[in-house]
Amino acid sequence: MIFLLLLGVPTALGHLYLWRRLVVNTTLPRTLGRRIGTIAVVGAFALLMSALVVTRRVPPEYGKFFAWPGFVWLALLFYLVIALGIAEIPRRILLRRATTLSPVAVGAGPEPVEPVEVVPDPSRRLFIARSVAIGSGIAASGVVGYGMTQALGAPQLLTVPVTLDKLQASLSGFRIAVVSDIHLGPLLGRSHTERIVRMINEQQPDLVAIVGDLVDGTVAELGEAAAPLRDLVSRHGSFFVTGNHEYFSGHEPWLRELDKLGVNPLRNEGLTVAGGIELAGVNDVTGKSYGDGPDFERALNGRNPNNPLVLLAHQPVQVADASSRGVDLQLSGHTHGGQMVPFNFVVPLQQPSVAGLSKVDDTWLYVSRGAGFWGPPVRVGAPPDITMIELKSAG
Repeated sequence: MIFLLLLGVPTALGHLYLWRRLVVNTTLPRTLGRRIGTIAVVGAFALLMSALVVTRRVPPEYGKFFAWPGFVWLALLFYLVIALGIAEIPRRILLRRATTLSPVAVGAGPEPVEPVEVVPDPSRRLFIARSVAIGSGIAASGVVGYGMTQALGAPQLLTVPVTLDKLQASLSGFRIAVVSDIHLGPLLGRSHTERIVRMINEQQPDLVAIVGDLVDGTVAELGEAAAPLRDLVSRHGSFFVTGNHEYFSGHEPWLRELDKLGVNPLRNEGLTVAGGIELAGVNDVTGKSYGDGPDFERALNGRNPNNPLVLLAHQPVQVADASSRGVDLQLSGHTHGGQMVPFNFVVPLQQPSVAGLSKVDDTWLYVSRGAGFWGPPVRVGAPPDITMIELKSAG
């Protein structure tokens, strides 16, 4: 209910704004066009709410029939509101000029005063309103169309070198494939997983790190979609930590399923890999509400202080705990890089990094933009990625 209120109220206001600008301002009162436009706006809002509600309650093979049109419309709604908002100033300027001037004589005496009465010109006002509506629609559709090609296309393959002071020279060049936020669900299925696995295997990594938000659904619904993960190949194994969406989807069954697929869950635990790298993973902060929260003390217990410590943690904000405990490198996801501009400017209000490599105290933080998407199948200014972290020795 809280989720629906948080998203339902602003989307309802957005539809009201669209109704005024795209229907009321572009049609005459009590006409068929206004009735059709009103019904269309109400129907669009109902479609969006259905996508939010129904896809959470039916299997993905049925939910996709609501999710595709509903979430694409959510993106269009968002960028239509932005486009129309930007057009408000020129629209008002043009409307002010869209008037006729009529002299009206008033007063008494031999020289009566003739003030000017401003009379709106309905035809010009309709022309301006319709032009703004068409222009905004074209702009929003173009942005969403481009964003869909980015979201549904192959993830970018990035290589990011990271120098760790404690890394042995013999391990310089150790490569970790980092992928996050795959988001299997009603819009992304088995073929999405197969492409990710193929791209990772082609890089022949030393280790694979999946840092949360793999699924949006239960094992019964999405187990087949996740099955290609068993084909991941790396020299030192594949590892996984929970994201917030695992807890919404039933984290215990998923952790057991991943273990069967050969993807090793790190539940507040660590190990030594390649004879000289300490690898640890902590649960997502959302797990606190499920009695399965992060435990840094347990995850880092018994590590060799002479080896570099690499931590898998879904949310970048967990770096505050990591840096205070001597973690050398934290690998995270969660942000989607903002997914759709201008959300990239909002993410820093909650997270220390939107995407890429940064440093917090003495800890390197790398944040993947993720390989999938949540909600709209749209990415604008934040293309999906799979990252090869290449560890370098300082010596």
